[in-house]
Amino acid sequence: MSVEEVEWRDAPDSWSKKEILGHLIDSAANNHQRFVRACSSGALEFPYYHQEDWARVQRCNEAEWGNLVQLWSAYNRHLCHIIERIPESAYSNPCNIGQPEPVMLEFVVRDYLRHMKHHLGDLLGEPG
Repeated sequence: MSVEEVEWRDAPDSWSKKEILGHLIDSAANNHQRFVRACSSGALEFPYYHQEDWARVQRCNEAEWGNLVQLWSAYNRHLCHIIERIPESAYSNPCNIGQPEPVMLEFVVRDYLRHMKHHLGDLLGEPG
């Protein structure tokens, strides 16, 4: 993809492809903590992810595209390694992620994969 393509925004309040990939890196970082900690403990409390604040602070539109791609790729290979090794018994561990009701670790893992697939479609220009 060209620099213009990865930095372009549809509107001032929308994200560029660089920012979408930065968001997926944030998701990997947040979920990494959730996956590992939920395997080690019982019920857990995790902070809510304030995506607009994270995007504003990190300014991924100014980052090198290749670096973002490499980081996202390496991080997700590591998360695949972790997910493949989650004990079956841990999937029912409750995780509260800044919401009134907790969800089970199994939902967190499945939702992470669904979320990533959704945004990869955005990056590749595939319909929702």
